[in-house]
Amino acid sequence: MRKVLIVAYYFPPLGFSGVQRTLKFAKYLPLYGWSPTIMTVTTTGYFAMDISLLKEIERTEIKVLRTSSVDPLRLFEKQQVVKMPSERVRKFLSRISDTFFIPDNKIGWKRPAVRAAAELLRKEKFDVIFATAPPQTAFLIGKKLKEIFGLPLVLDYRDPWVDYPFKFYPTPLHRYLNSKLEKTVLKASDAIVVASRVTKELLVRRYPYLTYNDVSIISQGYDPEDMNAPDTAVLPRTDKMRITYSGVFYENRTPVYFLEALQLVLKKNPRMRGRIEACFVGVFRNEHKNIINRLALQNEVNILGYLEHQECLKYVMASDVLWLMMQDDRSSPGKIYEYIGAQKKILGCLPKGFMRSTVEEAGGLCVDPTDVPAIASAIVLLFEQFEHHELRGPRPDIVDKYNRKILTGELAKMFAHLID
Repeated sequence: MRKVLIVAYYFPPLGFSGVQRTLKFAKYLPLYGWSPTIMTVTTTGYFAMDISLLKEIERTEIKVLRTSSVDPLRLFEKQQVVKMPSERVRKFLSRISDTFFIPDNKIGWKRPAVRAAAELLRKEKFDVIFATAPPQTAFLIGKKLKEIFGLPLVLDYRDPWVDYPFKFYPTPLHRYLNSKLEKTVLKASDAIVVASRVTKELLVRRYPYLTYNDVSIISQGYDPEDMNAPDTAVLPRTDKMRITYSGVFYENRTPVYFLEALQLVLKKNPRMRGRIEACFVGVFRNEHKNIINRLALQNEVNILGYLEHQECLKYVMASDVLWLMMQDDRSSPGKIYEYIGAQKKILGCLPKGFMRSTVEEAGGLCVDPTDVPAIASAIVLLFEQFEHHELRGPRPDIVDKYNRKILTGELAKMFAHLID
């Protein structure tokens, strides 16, 4: 077995979808002759914990090296699960963080991570270093380890760095320093992987020395074993059309337009009242609950809160329609690909671009994210299809494109090419 050291801050028991790409790569790499060791942080405070994913690690051949870190989440280490602040407070804290920490507030992880990884690399022979971001500090750690040990370095962009839509630059100097760091990391790398075509285009456009052949796309995906787990689809079905959203609302990703559209639908179509259930799986803030109360939708909305991944998938698999909302086209939410893996009809409130094309290719129905009348019309159309048992998910060939087991094979080929 060849060996790969994976540098990843976000890893179980930390929750949310950002941990899953790394976990699933590590889970399936042994099938292709690669033994992964994850270098991550010791358990710290976070907005969600997922013990089920931690148990999944224990059933695999994944080795985990945990190090200390100096970052704001350490303030909540004893508390572990941190209550999500209001969006106004979260955005304010994010802006403060982007002002005082470059490239991000996990920079205090770099020194202990390099020290621990160097000790490991002196004891054991590794073939490749794989660093995944965000946080971009992981790239800096990977770069430093390559400088010391000369191992091939692969960078994995789950989202863009300099061009991330929610990155805040209080001054031109901040943007310049981030761009300079990104440039040095890219030049030090031996291969670059991105989760979406948009990120690839942004990188090639920003850094002229990169060609399209320098950047490989390995998309987000779904784990077929999760979808086929024996207890995944055990939730009872009702005669209501269940529309489910899985994830967190932040920045300009908000449920307000969907909820206003749902109110409009029920106002114009009284017969549909009591026939639609909107489920929200994930951290749901009080300001969003206030919107539900203001629109008098308490009987139509089911707020489930944060659920561990397998519990979340039960609702996904027991739904008729899966809904998502984005107002940008520069990030690649993992939920889209799990929606496709669930083989359900998708309602995408998305701007024109790559993500919208992805959903439409999967047979989804897409409308502009803030167009309340269009969203309302889409809900009515989907309900008519529901009544006539005509809701259709993606074709099998589209579903197979996002199988994480297959996608991991592409990553393994890249590793082998670097050292062969």
